[in-house]
Amino acid sequence: MWKSSLLVLILFGTTHFLQAQKINSSYQLHIQKASSEIIIDGVLDEQAWKDAEVATDFFMITPMDTSFARVKTDVRMTYDEETLYLIVVNHHAVEGPYMVESLRRDFSFGKNDNFLLFMDPFDDQTNGFSFGANAAGAQWDGIMYNGGSVDLSWDNKWRSKVTNYEDKWIFEAAIPFKSIRYKKGITEWGINFSRLDLKTTEKSGWAPVPRQFPSASLAYTGSLIWDEAPPQTGANISVIPYALGGFRTDVAGSGETEYRREVGLDAKIGLTSSLNLDLTVNPDFSQVEVDRQVTNLDRFELFFPERRQFFLENGDLFASFGYETIRPFFSRRIGLNAPIQFGARLSGKINKNWRVGAMNMQTGEVKEDALPAQNFTVVSVQRQVGARSNITGMFINKQSLNYNPDPDSENPIYSQFNRNAGIEYNLASSNNLWTGKAMFMKSFGPETIDNGFVHAANLKYSSGNLTWNWEHQYVSKNYTAEVGYVPRNGFYKINPEVSYLFFPKSDKILNHGPKAGIRYFFNIDGEKTDNTTFLAYNVKWRSQSTFQAWVATDFVKLQRPFDPTNYSGDTLARGTEHQWYAVGAEFTSKPQSVFTYAFTSRFGGYYADGKRYNVTADIGYRFQPYVSIAMSANYNDIHLPEPWNRTNFWLVGPRVDVTMTNTLFFTAFVQYNEQIENINLNTRFQWRFKPASDLFLVYTDNYLPAPFYTKNRSLVLKFTYWWNI
Repeated sequence: MWKSSLLVLILFGTTHFLQAQKINSSYQLHIQKASSEIIIDGVLDEQAWKDAEVATDFFMITPMDTSFARVKTDVRMTYDEETLYLIVVNHHAVEGPYMVESLRRDFSFGKNDNFLLFMDPFDDQTNGFSFGANAAGAQWDGIMYNGGSVDLSWDNKWRSKVTNYEDKWIFEAAIPFKSIRYKKGITEWGINFSRLDLKTTEKSGWAPVPRQFPSASLAYTGSLIWDEAPPQTGANISVIPYALGGFRTDVAGSGETEYRREVGLDAKIGLTSSLNLDLTVNPDFSQVEVDRQVTNLDRFELFFPERRQFFLENGDLFASFGYETIRPFFSRRIGLNAPIQFGARLSGKINKNWRVGAMNMQTGEVKEDALPAQNFTVVSVQRQVGARSNITGMFINKQSLNYNPDPDSENPIYSQFNRNAGIEYNLASSNNLWTGKAMFMKSFGPETIDNGFVHAANLKYSSGNLTWNWEHQYVSKNYTAEVGYVPRNGFYKINPEVSYLFFPKSDKILNHGPKAGIRYFFNIDGEKTDNTTFLAYNVKWRSQSTFQAWVATDFVKLQRPFDPTNYSGDTLARGTEHQWYAVGAEFTSKPQSVFTYAFTSRFGGYYADGKRYNVTADIGYRFQPYVSIAMSANYNDIHLPEPWNRTNFWLVGPRVDVTMTNTLFFTAFVQYNEQIENINLNTRFQWRFKPASDLFLVYTDNYLPAPFYTKNRSLVLKFTYWWNI
């Protein structure tokens, strides 16, 4: 099956799209070297801007994609030997104040008046960078991958300023060439500009993008035409040292206080204009925001995204291989239970068609947990084929050092090694209507029992109205990915889905339509173990409010004992069968209001002929742009026969964000999780005193709810400085 799936996708991609031309090639913005010095002040008064060509006459993307934008936007770009410059005049179409959440970096796109730049400096319609700002001056930056996805965890060094006027707001930015990667010698980059104006609920782009795709879609960029090849950056070395001090007290345990005094170093070395070497020694990630807790009623391990900066640039070369629940490599497996001593990562473009990613990380020994020192190696090589498709090969090795488990033990605590090797084909048509992938991966271990394999493939079609997707997966019983995220083994999965949208001629409703899907799981013997069938109906208003109602039926045949509350310790027996029906609804209010809210609900059956009722609610109020207050709540009420009877859980999370300026932030976040009997308090102060250089103060407490007492607490003060050599 896997060979035929891979062959079909490769043939489909290469025969239909090998000679495809760039869709918006006629949209060109010519850029020339600056004729005067540029000061980043949000004022369009330099001679260089008067001499620059203007990109204007944007096209509407939503609510409709058949006309010019109602809101006028003018963009100019220029450069000098070290910096790329951008200035944008965002005219108002409707009187009144702008709408933003806060001054926090990497804001939520749909909740802010904003302008974004999407650029493809490799001109491959697949990889690139995004920069922008909201109307209050909060910055946005991210690395682009898969032809239109943006990873906002990426952070780099650049400057910007927003100035507000009665009839417009002006965004001006300076992006050092050293902060981005680009192909040497080419004089044409893919580029597009996106504007979201919440007062008119209009999203627009300079080069037109069909409304079913994000404005970030690199398949629809225009062209930035340089008067000469962008300048070479020369020596491109950045050193980012850190120093921290702090303590952690185990109040509920030994009562001892552990003091921390640490230093470490990151370095970024630009080997070429498109290939980067990252080095790290004794890294620390204490400033990274804590994970959002969830009520866990799942039978399998939950997924929490990577937030650590070192793993993020060109992260798609490592983390995007596979599917949502089949990730051969998951960087959070490295360094969360053991200290990272040092590491290196090489990533970027070798030439027009080839990308490479290679990572090696070394962790230390943890004697109290009998955890040996371990070395992690990941190598990913990607070759572009056709217009926007690619083939990627990946190798992953986890090696325990100076560790020899008992050969007579049936279940050693840690394996001596685990390796994975495989290949993946990613399809993306030139017009983005067809996307998909097919993958095959095999695992290797010290015993033959670890030598399993996995195969998965999907094909998706997205037009303006119709979207359908076919997906199937197979994971063998013995497949092992110790550095991956593969929560279940030994199954076949089949998952077709289809949806259709109507676009009525209405002043209120933007679109509406049904969505249906079926998901089947079978064990290795072909026996059905899981089935979910659902039917939903979606409505989206022109105000950007959304509503969905759904009905579903579920069937589960347990493959191992399971506690349906994940709390009591009592379990349902392996092999028992469970079937139920459920209904639910979801609503999200329009983002233009300073008061926003959303809710979801689920009512219906559950395991063992029980009932489960679930309601979640999110409310927020902002005193824009400085203070944002939010509250999220999740309530589950579960009714089961003995020995469980009735079980209910609250998960409540109030949050306060204070953004005094776009470089000075304070966040206080509380999470009360009744299921795990914990209250978590996390406060985080950040001062960005220079671009990409920060001072953090992080305080964390964990409490037992009843009787109320402190479990542990910690305080960390961390200083980082980005130094260009």
